[in-house]
Amino acid sequence: MLGWTLIGAGRIGGALQARALAKRRPVRMLGRHDDWRELDAPAGAPVVVCTRNDDLPAVLARIPAHRHADLVFVQNGMLRPWLAANGLQDATRGLLFFAVQARGAAIDPGPPSPFFGRHAEAVVAELVALDVPAEVVDAAQFAAWELEKLLWNSIFGLLCQAHACTVGAVLTAHRDEIAALNAELLAVGQRALGVKLDSAAVLQRLVDYSAAIPQNRAAVKEWPWRNGWFVAEAARQGVALPEHARLCQMAGV
Repeated sequence: MLGWTLIGAGRIGGALQARALAKRRPVRMLGRHDDWRELDAPAGAPVVVCTRNDDLPAVLARIPAHRHADLVFVQNGMLRPWLAANGLQDATRGLLFFAVQARGAAIDPGPPSPFFGRHAEAVVAELVALDVPAEVVDAAQFAAWELEKLLWNSIFGLLCQAHACTVGAVLTAHRDEIAALNAELLAVGQRALGVKLDSAAVLQRLVDYSAAIPQNRAAVKEWPWRNGWFVAEAARQGVALPEHARLCQMAGV
């Protein structure tokens, strides 16, 4: 891989750029106010999109059509409907399993970040060169990790907001609600993505991860890409989400 092309100069993009520069790896950062004409170059090299989900339409509008196949999306949330609607269903995807606490902070690596798609091997090789664990996975593995990460964001964001407390407090006082939400949302997600996961094992991994970040205080955000996707998908499937609905009311969502 001939270095990075990163779109988005925020928390994630900035941390990746800083790590690349520290490792003396070539890197190009494109922010919203930069000249993006270099993307007119021939297709072939991956372009990693690190912007917020809600900025994706504006980003896509600035990228030449012949480079769409080179895009690598690393956002949280359920991107599949948006990707399909824009002819990007075959785009390379990644889930970033590392923390950047604030803009300008360093990367705190976690377990290997999974990538799937055309440019997965190239992106994984670059991350590993930056001492950021990453791995190439197949479509089924990626869908399973995608759903599990979406569950954590949606469940703990809702519970932290509904009870005005930290992740650790949710684990201590609201374990039954974690289990109820996991059962409701996992069933919807499995039907939507065509994957089969063990509910008890998923719940345990959600709890184990949360126990490692007890001071974190999540919240409901990016609704169409997270909780809102479960609500819309449940309606499409003709099923109810009573526990989710009750907690949304408590959270003022």
